[in-house]
Amino acid sequence: MRKLKLIWDFKGPAAEKTAQHHEIHLKEYALAENLKLNITGVETINDMHTLAFLVVLENEMPQVRNALKPHRGQVYNA
Repeated sequence: MRKLKLIWDFKGPAAEKTAQHHEIHLKEYALAENLKLNITGVETINDMHTLAFLVVLENEMPQVRNALKPHRGQVYNA
């Protein structure tokens, strides 16, 4: 089954700290909802753009998408 990376973008001077905080909530959600994977992270694109992400199995994506409203997603290859 494919893994999907759900992404939340944060922009502005506080983007990195906001993304780091958001990741805490993504981890809490994954634990509370018993998601099969426990892959989250933060990636800094530049000093004004940082993203937080959660990797889910394809069959879990609709539930997570509807609950957490990610900005975008992509296939996760790792």
